[in-house]
Amino acid sequence: MDNEVIVSIGKIPYTTTVQYGKHQITVDEPEDVGGEDQGINPTPLLLSSLGSCKAITVKMYADRKNWPLEEVLVRLSYEVQTSEQQQTTYIQCFISFKGDLDEVQKQRLFKIAEKCPVHKILSNPIVITSNHL
Repeated sequence: MDNEVIVSIGKIPYTTTVQYGKHQITVDEPEDVGGEDQGINPTPLLLSSLGSCKAITVKMYADRKNWPLEEVLVRLSYEVQTSEQQQTTYIQCFISFKGDLDEVQKQRLFKIAEKCPVHKILSNPIVITSNHL
């Protein structure tokens, strides 16, 4: 499958290998919670996916338009608020651009960032099923 990610964990507590095609990354928990701190932990990894997708989407758009975008910086943070009925996660993205862009171009790039595929996935209902292999 083109969209299949394989995750495995062995004897080392919480150190996880993520495989996607020929690419591999290590995900882990910090030492203070029993991990080895060998990689980014899962929640920042999720934020990384969103930020990377926004940056790539903006860069692709600017390149197609031949706009002088030199750099995109995306800073992300999150906050979880829990009530009796539900848990809501608020993700904040702060995006800045370097380059000789006018205000109209910058505003367009902000709008384009909202259209990245990961933003769309996270902004719409998600159904997760877990089955045994």
